[in-house]
Amino acid sequence: MDRLASFGNDPFDKPPCRGCSSYLVEPYIKCAECGPSPFLLCLQCFTRGYEYKKHQSDHKYEIMTSDFPVLEPGWTAQEEMALLEAVMDCGFGNWSDVAYQMRTKTKEECEGHYMKNFINNPLFSSTLLSLRQMEDHLSRTADTAIPFKPTDDPPRPSFDSQVSRDMAGYMPARADFMEEFDNYAEWDLKDIDFVDDDSDILHALKVAVVDIYHSRLEERQRRKKIIRDHGLINLRKFQILERRYPKEVQDLYDVMRRFARVVGPIEHDKFIESHACEYLTLFLVKRIREDERRKRNMLCDVLQYIHDAQLFINANILALYTTSYYNTALQRSAPPLNLTGLPGTEKLNEREKELCQVVRLVPGAYLEYKQALLNECRRQGGLRLAQARSLIKIDVNKTRKIYDFLIKEGYINKA
Repeated sequence: MDRLASFGNDPFDKPPCRGCSSYLVEPYIKCAECGPSPFLLCLQCFTRGYEYKKHQSDHKYEIMTSDFPVLEPGWTAQEEMALLEAVMDCGFGNWSDVAYQMRTKTKEECEGHYMKNFINNPLFSSTLLSLRQMEDHLSRTADTAIPFKPTDDPPRPSFDSQVSRDMAGYMPARADFMEEFDNYAEWDLKDIDFVDDDSDILHALKVAVVDIYHSRLEERQRRKKIIRDHGLINLRKFQILERRYPKEVQDLYDVMRRFARVVGPIEHDKFIESHACEYLTLFLVKRIREDERRKRNMLCDVLQYIHDAQLFINANILALYTTSYYNTALQRSAPPLNLTGLPGTEKLNEREKELCQVVRLVPGAYLEYKQALLNECRRQGGLRLAQARSLIKIDVNKTRKIYDFLIKEGYINKA
């Protein structure tokens, strides 16, 4: 009876039982004659004498268990594998989390055992040297996620912290995400087992599933590389850099971000910067044109206002000139008044008749105006033109001619 290492600490990592298809729990049975793919049975199916095709119940067998020491007493093979898995999950040096994941060893025991048997063990010196050389080669050819000094402790934000949420669960020490893209891609492979008695179609179908899984892994790595190269891990810092652009350029940045997957980070930044410069240039030219257009419109409004005002002044002058000319023409062209047959004509002398004809004033009205002016002159001892105009409510030019005539003839005196 041989004691061999199991596939892993997790029962879901082991192949299912060939008899009942349940997940195997240590210890379990492995047929020593069936192969090359392992024929595994749980203890219940083995005790019932399960047989299937070439497998017979009397075949030689091995008991698979990891409950035995490997490197030193007190550490079973199962604990050795659990320690390696915990260091792989939590990172080298994070012994508190390693001990918490193992649950059977303390922090000091995990650190001491790992350093003694996997770091300082001379049996592994050649292997560690080759690993270091491989890491140096990868560091020269591959891009690092977030650079930090080897002597510094890499940032490890807690899972529920704001920094971890801003970084979308990115773990810089592992250059990995807490939840990967297509996080459940491995579920399609967990139940696949290649056996000899598979038909050609079933074998081809399993190979196709594995190829699909490889393509999904390549897509996962491609997306992670884009995120690291373009600095999209620190979202807050990325948003601060975006705010330096105007709103229109930010909208352009959002639209053009999809092209980041086909060009490098430097080329993409140059692409955005060139569009930003072009937009700013277009914005300045547009503003200059708008200022010039506004100035032209303002000048046109001023010129139009001046033109309208000039037309208004010219129209008023023309109207005034036309009215004055028309009145003068009427006065010049109006014939003398014919006094024949008008009442009161016989009371006028020749000079008074001539005045009424020129002024075109009927004799009766003239006699009334003359008597009113004479009475006012006698009462005040003299008469002014303004007083005459207040007494006679007719055209001022006619009043002046009557006033001048009476002064000349000696009927009234000036005050």
